[in-house]
Amino acid sequence: MPHPKFFPRGLLSLVLFALGTLGVFLRRNVITVLMSIELMLNGANLAFVAFSIIDTSVRAFSTLPAALVRLSIRSASAASNRALKRCCASITFS
Repeated sequence: MPHPKFFPRGLLSLVLFALGTLGVFLRRNVITVLMSIELMLNGANLAFVAFSIIDTSVRAFSTLPAALVRLSIRSASAASNRALKRCCASITFS
């Protein structure tokens, strides 16, 4: 029999991942797509937490890759934000 705390966390992780996937496929704005990817990562991380209730060896695997992927997405978002500011700063309106 599954652990009673597994189902709500597993269901929430599935909903978060599904909403993030919809956001990636339906939106064209870069910031919204990056936020949707972050939502997908939160759903995957919550799924790891839900599975760690059943098997504790999953917990050690789940934290480091999720943190590394988040760091790379945030740094890419910051780099694109800086490039956008440089591009828009050179535009003059008369």
